[in-house]
Amino acid sequence: MASRACLAAAVAASSRGGVSAFGTSSIGRSGMMARSLSTISSNNNRFSSYPTTSTSYAINKSELSNRISSVAPPSRSFQLNMSTVAAGATTARRVKTAEAEVSEEQVSIKGWVRTVRKQKTLAFVEVNDGSNMSGIQCVLPFDTVDEDTMKEIDNLTTGCSVHAIGQIIKSQGGKQAVELSASSLRIVGECPGDTFPLAKKRHSLEYLRTIAHLRPRTNTIAAVARVRSTLAGSIHKFFQGEGFNYVQTPLITASDCEGAGEMFRVTTLDIDDVASLPRAKDEEGKELAGVDYAEDFFGKAAFLTVSGQLGGETHACALGDVYTFGPTFRAENSQTTRHLAEFWMVEPEMAFADLTSAMDNAEAMLKACVGDVIEKCEEDLEFFGKFFDKGLKARLDKVVSKPFVRCEYRDAIKYLQEEIAKDPSKWQFPDVEFGTDLATEHERWLAETKFDSAVFVYNYPKSIKAFYMRDNDEDGGETVNAMDLLVPGVGELVGGSQREERMDVLVEKMKELDLDVEDYWWYLDLRRFGSVPHAGYGLGFERLVTYVCGIENIRDAIAFPRYPGNAEF
Repeated sequence: MASRACLAAAVAASSRGGVSAFGTSSIGRSGMMARSLSTISSNNNRFSSYPTTSTSYAINKSELSNRISSVAPPSRSFQLNMSTVAAGATTARRVKTAEAEVSEEQVSIKGWVRTVRKQKTLAFVEVNDGSNMSGIQCVLPFDTVDEDTMKEIDNLTTGCSVHAIGQIIKSQGGKQAVELSASSLRIVGECPGDTFPLAKKRHSLEYLRTIAHLRPRTNTIAAVARVRSTLAGSIHKFFQGEGFNYVQTPLITASDCEGAGEMFRVTTLDIDDVASLPRAKDEEGKELAGVDYAEDFFGKAAFLTVSGQLGGETHACALGDVYTFGPTFRAENSQTTRHLAEFWMVEPEMAFADLTSAMDNAEAMLKACVGDVIEKCEEDLEFFGKFFDKGLKARLDKVVSKPFVRCEYRDAIKYLQEEIAKDPSKWQFPDVEFGTDLATEHERWLAETKFDSAVFVYNYPKSIKAFYMRDNDEDGGETVNAMDLLVPGVGELVGGSQREERMDVLVEKMKELDLDVEDYWWYLDLRRFGSVPHAGYGLGFERLVTYVCGIENIRDAIAFPRYPGNAEF
């Protein structure tokens, strides 16, 4: 199909020897993890004789140092780290800057330098380890630090990684509650200030996308990553708490869940040698225009999935309630701020359930996840509220505390027609009628202006929804039992439906959309053998991240965005 993108899959294997790496060992109190140096060789594992467990390495420190030295000459930073700082690691417990509290205990801080300020008698080094926004200020009095630390201070630059040991004390300044009164500091990895692309200034998000491998070191992207992590954990916690089973559905599929055809093709055929491609043939053996995918790896045309829903339904019809949470792909040639070619979806499926059950579950899930972020990411939300969306905190509080509105599609169209009639010139898409697929401006007006709330719009026209959605009996199948959840600032966040459990009706709908019934034989078996009413929905995870963070572009809600013309990193 000419409109579909073609993705050639290739696997390469390589072997390297003598690889040096950082490892971890369990050192200190209460099982707290402190990093140490180790060396791994893929050809000759020099440490294979050491007895290990899942929690500790029983290695003699001096022997380890000798063995490391025999493998490769360490750099100056490694020598300093091993001889002095690592030696103190057995008594200095590592703490994350987000958890730093006043204590008389000697602790270890490891992270990356944000700023360095030197005065006559002391130096201030701001270190961030990624656990929070502010990091921690390390104070280095020149009259108490060791000689090696004094030498290291002169080499400190923004971006270099350091390991500091000292005592957490109440801060003498007003910008932070605590600080590290450091007794020693060592540079772990140098960072040339003249070539480091993240100078101490504000960078545009567009520029940061060109250095996506380094942008997590900025305040904005680090905060997004922490919120994203919290949301992911909250999603699992919610569904597990509700008794749902987590199902991993395949990424490679022969089924087009949405029936839209915007899928990435997966093939091992040599597409660089067009002449060698096997040609499809008719019953008489005459060559056709297409490729014979029976000769391909899977024996048929295969694609990257656009949804895990169909696979999720199979398990819901056995386990009751399930959810999937994984990457999905769509070859849609879109350069908008709302679309990605690779994105994550959360897709619960519930047996013996209807559309109301799906809406109830989606509302409860969103309230739980947003509530967790409000509780755990206060500093990050304050940052987003200051620089991106001043009304963010109030909007998120409203999501948690206010019931979601529920509005039928026909009523939503009526409200939009009345509003647009006042001044059609204000609208990019002023023509709205029954059968219109709502645009973002329509969705946002309903959520932000009409209702000032998250709102479920339900009972959509059959003509604009997917084949698996259940026809409504009340209007003769003109609408389907489907819903979209619209939220202020984003528009559509969730889409769901009651699934069509009647086999005869489902087969007819598939034929209308020119879907090959034989490709979905297993999906139809769910209706053939013990069919039950069931419902579910899909949540675009990156859209949720943009909504909770108050950022506009979905490309900043994922580590390495994939979109037309871009597959870097």
